[in-house]
Amino acid sequence: MTLLMAACGPNPNAKKLDTSSEGTIHISVDETYKPLIDSEIKVFESLYPKAHIIPTYKPEADCFKDLLNDSARLVIVTRDFNQEERDYIKKTKITPNSLLLAWDALALVVNNSNPDSILTMDQVRAIMDGTDTERKWQLVFDNANSSTVRYIRDSINKGKPLPTTTMAAKTNPEVIDYVSKNKNAIGVIGVSWISDPDDSLAMAFTNKVRVVKLRADGGSEFVRPYQAYIGIGSYPLKRGFYYCLKETHHGLGTGFATFLGSYEGQLVIKQARLFPARLNVVFREANLK
Repeated sequence: MTLLMAACGPNPNAKKLDTSSEGTIHISVDETYKPLIDSEIKVFESLYPKAHIIPTYKPEADCFKDLLNDSARLVIVTRDFNQEERDYIKKTKITPNSLLLAWDALALVVNNSNPDSILTMDQVRAIMDGTDTERKWQLVFDNANSSTVRYIRDSINKGKPLPTTTMAAKTNPEVIDYVSKNKNAIGVIGVSWISDPDDSLAMAFTNKVRVVKLRADGGSEFVRPYQAYIGIGSYPLKRGFYYCLKETHHGLGTGFATFLGSYEGQLVIKQARLFPARLNVVFREANLK
């Protein structure tokens, strides 16, 4: 009887499952969001000291590969699951979960000495597909497989290829550095990389490059990617910011994803200059004297 009871006892070698507030997990994150997710993890781990989120920042396409091959159960990206991905995950008896967390934007940045810092969307399309005959731009992205490249190809070029002279600078900081040193360069980058977190008015951008003002099709004014313009849709290069989750139990992936959509997590998103999708934001007119 003693031996039987011992055999039925807990297995000391059994792996302990993480919970929504305790344990260690690896996640994959679109490298566009490194400044934001670093801040989110810092706040989350301060609230839950027994939780440890280990992020790997990489191109968006690689994030989804990690999710599908079980290298990561949570990814932070710029799009939702497509139908093929949802069907594949459901075949493994797991329900895929995702949520729009915020509205993000792509910023176009040029050298500080470049006079061309105001563009219409027709001009942007001509730059992106290489048909601009007025000026020879050096188009610079962070990575050939990045979400910024996918957005420009799908939403701006409508399938047309990028110019053959397009350059991949490997990382977002390298895009900024290259543009700051080359007058004819125009970089495409996530807005959180060029926002100044120390600006008391939450309106400043880095002074290393100039952020281009854009006018939407049918729009009446040229605007930069400030939060209000992203929120109301006046800024045209707008995209979503999502989490995509594949978890077999209510674990740390679920806990961190839930935090990102919570009031505290949304405040961190607000500070990173994205427009929070889970907060009730009210716009009011104000007269500045």
